[in-house]
Amino acid sequence: MGQAVEVYSLLTDFDINLFRAGRHFKLYEKLGSHTVTHKGKEGVHFAVWAPNAASVSVTGNFNGWNPHSHQLHVRWDSSGIWEGFIEGLELGEVYKYHIHSNSGERLEKADPFALVNEQPPHTASVVGTTWYQWNDQSWMRQRQAYNALDKPFAVYEMHIGSWSRDPSDPERFLSYREIADRLVPYLKEMGFTHVEFMPLMEHPFYPSWGYQITGYFAASSRYGSPQDLMHLIESLHKNNIGVILDWVPSHFPGDAHGLYRFDGSHLFEHEDPRKGFHPDWKSYIFNYGRNEVRSFLISNAFFWLDRYHIDGLRVDAVASMLYLDYSRNEGEWIPNEHGGRENLEAVHFLKEFNEAVYAHFPDVQTIAEESTSWPSVSRPIFANGLGFGMKWMMGWMHDTLSYFKEDPINRRYHHDKITFGTVYGFHENFMLPLSHDEVVHGKQSLIYKMPGDEWQKFANLRALYLYMYTFVGTKLLFMGGEFGQTSEWNVNQSLDWHLTQFEPHRGIQQFVKDLNMLYRGQPALYERAFSPEGFQWIELGDHENSVFAYLRRGSTSSDDVLVVLNMTPVVRDYRVGVPTAGVWEVILNSDDVSYYGSGIHQHAASSEEVEWMGYRQSIKLKLPPLGGLILKQV
Repeated sequence: MGQAVEVYSLLTDFDINLFRAGRHFKLYEKLGSHTVTHKGKEGVHFAVWAPNAASVSVTGNFNGWNPHSHQLHVRWDSSGIWEGFIEGLELGEVYKYHIHSNSGERLEKADPFALVNEQPPHTASVVGTTWYQWNDQSWMRQRQAYNALDKPFAVYEMHIGSWSRDPSDPERFLSYREIADRLVPYLKEMGFTHVEFMPLMEHPFYPSWGYQITGYFAASSRYGSPQDLMHLIESLHKNNIGVILDWVPSHFPGDAHGLYRFDGSHLFEHEDPRKGFHPDWKSYIFNYGRNEVRSFLISNAFFWLDRYHIDGLRVDAVASMLYLDYSRNEGEWIPNEHGGRENLEAVHFLKEFNEAVYAHFPDVQTIAEESTSWPSVSRPIFANGLGFGMKWMMGWMHDTLSYFKEDPINRRYHHDKITFGTVYGFHENFMLPLSHDEVVHGKQSLIYKMPGDEWQKFANLRALYLYMYTFVGTKLLFMGGEFGQTSEWNVNQSLDWHLTQFEPHRGIQQFVKDLNMLYRGQPALYERAFSPEGFQWIELGDHENSVFAYLRRGSTSSDDVLVVLNMTPVVRDYRVGVPTAGVWEVILNSDDVSYYGSGIHQHAASSEEVEWMGYRQSIKLKLPPLGGLILKQV
């Protein structure tokens, strides 16, 4: 067999130069483990970045986990990369890197670029492949038509391990393929345009929901192989459903086999804990000032877009990256070179990430989960923005849920929580999120945030959804919200699907379905989602009655829709000014009996020449209790 590890490299001098400059965005093609043929021999090429190592060995079942028998060769170019070829190894081989650091430590590490990891609680890497015979070419060619900013985004956010379980064995996770068989027809029937998966990268601690990642390039093996996940994504694409993936470049856990102190030094994280340790999550923050770390992270983003055909990346915890004093007290953070609190290295990284992603994948979207007033998050880099496609509108979520929690008799005192959204609603390309964070940790489910008896709770929730879908921005709803899940989200069990046999839950599920279909079919609700030209208040000052009326405008006036909301349990005869004379037809009524509403029916309304709300003509409507109407001119 010759020497145990032969000198062999997939890396060129150009690769090394790009890597060291922070500009290599496809490192997954060169680092990690890859099955290759070398000098007519089958085997595996290994390459790992460990500049502080005195030696690096590959250990596994093949050598009895012997740290001395298969030592990699360090490159001559001071890149800190160790590499080599081991003959006879195949796909499925389990391995780790044994790293003997310059300081004398001996570390057992998983491969940061492994394509497959062992199923937790085991922590070794597995020689894998992302080869797959894709059959979603039609989607990939035309996804711009579904994924552009002037197209509808009705996103279903979900955690794959707790969406559904096997009823005969509730402890067992469904596989990616089993999920595909159930999820794809469900999303298609419900009318969602996109699904957003909470992180699917390998994470040892399941209750972290996927946000504490050790295997950034490995799809979680809890649910199957890379090819099984690709089948799920392909199935969604074949049904014209886009796939957004949560991505976590903000922090990583301190597991012994992971990235933390990878080669005995602070390689991936910043060495000063005031910049490198996250006090909230007890995790470690990437060193964005290190070129090789930026190459690692942007390569990871490219990897999911390239190898898994992902259509969008929702970037987690952006606020924690932008501010040096995020969740820190005085004296626990270091100002930047100008004395400010902005993390300039993270800002540079985010701009570089967005610039690279949109240059190479122009028909995807990047979405920032960013909770502060940092300016121009979703504005182009040439305009001094961060370059994201969209940003979560956290202020809207907070104000809206706060408003809906109020007893209707008190809502007159909180009217501005609904109207204030338009004051800043066009500063960014906002996505309106009713996300997982709002239904955990004692915050209650959405339905139980609503005041009143059972009927009123469901009426309020339908009114909330109607308002959300007709307000500015794109839409995101966490799983279970569509049928009125009563308990908080529990990552350790399935959603309570049995609730859908009961009329109130079946009714709101039907309402969300009809709302999705209407949203997708009415250009006025999405064409100008981020533009003030797409929204116009008609009545925003009726505090006493808690009534709101507004127009959503499309690119042609014939597409305009009128929305009227009544946030009290009182049926109202109500006059509303309209911009044009004619017949206005109700195209959705949240109080319809098919939705478990009271059935207050409003027929089409003909305009009268009665000046009202600044318009020459108006219509008279019967407003349902705790409900809303969407009207369109016939």
